[in-house]
Amino acid sequence: MFIQQFFIPGIAHSSYLIGAGKTCAIVDPARDVGRYLNAAKDLNLAITHVLETHLHADFVSGHMDLADITGAEIYAPASGNCEFEHVPVGDDTQFEIEDIFFEIRDTPGHTPDGVTYVVTDRSRGDDPVAIFPGDTLFVGDVGRPDLFPGRARDLAGILYENLHEKILSLPDGCMVFPSHGAGSLCGRAMGAMRFSTIGYERKYNQALTITDREEFVRSLTEDMPPAPDHFSRCSEINRRGPPLIRTLPEIRPMTPEEFRVRAEQDDTIVLTVGDYTAFGGQHIPGSYHIDISSNFSTFAGWILPPDRDILLVADNPEQCRDAVTMLRRVGLDQAAGYLEGGTHAWVMAGCATDYVPLLSPVQTRAMLDREAVQVVDVRSPAEYMEGHIEGAVNIPAPDLRTRFTELDPDRPVVVMCRTGHRSSLACSLLKQKGFTKVYNAAGGITGHRAAGYV
Repeated sequence: MFIQQFFIPGIAHSSYLIGAGKTCAIVDPARDVGRYLNAAKDLNLAITHVLETHLHADFVSGHMDLADITGAEIYAPASGNCEFEHVPVGDDTQFEIEDIFFEIRDTPGHTPDGVTYVVTDRSRGDDPVAIFPGDTLFVGDVGRPDLFPGRARDLAGILYENLHEKILSLPDGCMVFPSHGAGSLCGRAMGAMRFSTIGYERKYNQALTITDREEFVRSLTEDMPPAPDHFSRCSEINRRGPPLIRTLPEIRPMTPEEFRVRAEQDDTIVLTVGDYTAFGGQHIPGSYHIDISSNFSTFAGWILPPDRDILLVADNPEQCRDAVTMLRRVGLDQAAGYLEGGTHAWVMAGCATDYVPLLSPVQTRAMLDREAVQVVDVRSPAEYMEGHIEGAVNIPAPDLRTRFTELDPDRPVVVMCRTGHRSSLACSLLKQKGFTKVYNAAGGITGHRAAGYV
């Protein structure tokens, strides 16, 4: 048996290839499926099975594309009520891929439909060697149960029972290959290691050391991080079966005039994806900004309206193609075009631009000492509590879409995050709401600390 892991930074998603002699299965694939096709080709394996552990909330799965390209069968939880052709699985379902034996256990809790694939390599022995629990069990954490309104306590209780009765009953040496790692919002405190063992998690996973059921439920239903907007959309997209990538239109280059006319339509938004320092210097008025080097997919799914066409402004066509891939990971399939030549072509055509002044840590401190400014810390509440500028108000960046009313548009606003990426996004939101005196604290709290100001 051979296991290969594929990890996508940002959304911190792990998927897997499980190979036998001539065939293999892909577990929880991403939508950009070329990585699996290339890996299988390199290993001289045929992809015959696609295994879904649950209806993923934070990304759109590639199960339909893999099945379409390879002819593989899709295995998905029976409780998910999926609308596409698949093999429904649950408690007591079993199947084999050559010498690899799969037993399925229903393990809902993170979602109402989760399953765990328990794997035995019969070419070596009869004991389970690995599990693929999806988001039921992570390294150092367990799946959050609060993504379904009104069901958090019930799902947390179900999760407790499934963890203790169906997962922890496995041998200590059984390896754990979860679907997410540190950085994902599907849990609260995931470890940086990308796999573990049952024995290690039994001993060191804080959630698993809580033996009282009520205390466990309480720990998973209080003070959880906010869930991005797309979490409520992706599960349903995955249940129905997302559109095949090959059926989606190619993004096309647009002249500044074409771009300007299209951008003025009510059903269209402009998204700039380049470096935040470039956005600060010059950008198309009213555009969103999400730095492609940041957690792009998560914030795109969280912030961008899903019912609008998207026009991209990027440094080059390759960056545009990367952005389209990342947008599609969170179900934003409506990228319609990109500005050929970028912002430089825009100004060369005589079009108007806007800007966001960037302040170094020294400049930020001088401005705070000199003027009556509003400081907005757009990090998460947990990050804010770890240390912040005195007097700063904490409004996480996505919340500025509605909480901008708590700020005075006539006073200067200095926006700060950890590095300058989220604060640039926040600045673009404030500019859309009519704020004109908006400044981005470049380097964020990190730079402020390095300068000795915190």
